[in-house]
Amino acid sequence: MVRILFLEDEPTIREVTTEYFKMAGYEVTLVTDGNEAIQAVEKEMFHIAILDIMVPKISGMEVLEYIRKHYQDMAVIMLSALDDEQTQVKAFNLYADDYIIKPFSPILLMKRIETVLHRIKQTGKKLNCDDELIIDEEAYQAFYKKDSLYLTVSEFLLLKTLAGEPNRVFNREQLIERIFHEDTFVNDRIIDAHVKNLRKKLPKNYIRTIIGVGYQFDKGDK
Repeated sequence: MVRILFLEDEPTIREVTTEYFKMAGYEVTLVTDGNEAIQAVEKEMFHIAILDIMVPKISGMEVLEYIRKHYQDMAVIMLSALDDEQTQVKAFNLYADDYIIKPFSPILLMKRIETVLHRIKQTGKKLNCDDELIIDEEAYQAFYKKDSLYLTVSEFLLLKTLAGEPNRVFNREQLIERIFHEDTFVNDRIIDAHVKNLRKKLPKNYIRTIIGVGYQFDKGDK
C-alpha cells in the first residue's frame, strides 16, 4: 500500500484531501507542523510526501530540504498559496517533484500523485549512455561507474529524455511535456532549474545548452 505523509495545517483542506486519499486506498499520516513532519519521516517509511510550505515551526520548504538530504528516494509534492516564480524555482532547486498552487482541486492533486508514483513504478530497459553512465529505467535511477546519482523523478526523466535521443535538441516546452503531466502548467524556467540541479549531480558535462533553442545530450568530454 502506498504510504503518504501529508503536512497541512488548514483543517478544512486537511480533512477533505485526506478523504480523497483514503478513497484511493492510500495510507496517510497527518501532521500539522514541520517538526512533526520531520519526526514522522524519521520513524516511518513513506513513498511520497505532500508538503504545504506555510506551516508552523519549520516550513514545508525546510522539510523538503531535510528529506532530500536524508531520504533521497522519497517523492515530494509541494503545496502553497505562493504562486510567484521565485518560490517555485526554489522548491525545484531543492529537488521537489511537483508544485501545486492553492486553492487546488483534490482530484487534480490525486492525478499528480498518480503521475509521480507511475514514474517511480514504471519498468523499462537499461540505457548505456557510454562506458560509465547507465540509465536504469526499471530502477528509475542513473548510475555513474556503478554508483547511484540519487536523482529525483523529474531529474531522471529529464536525463532519460535527453539521453534517449542524443541527436535531438529539445526546447523547454518539449521537456515539460516529457517530465510533467500533460495537464500541468509549468513555467519553462523550471526546466532550467532542473538542468542546473542535474548538472551538479552528473560527474561530466553531459548536457549541452543550445543557445536560443534548449538542451541536448552530450557524451561529456569535460
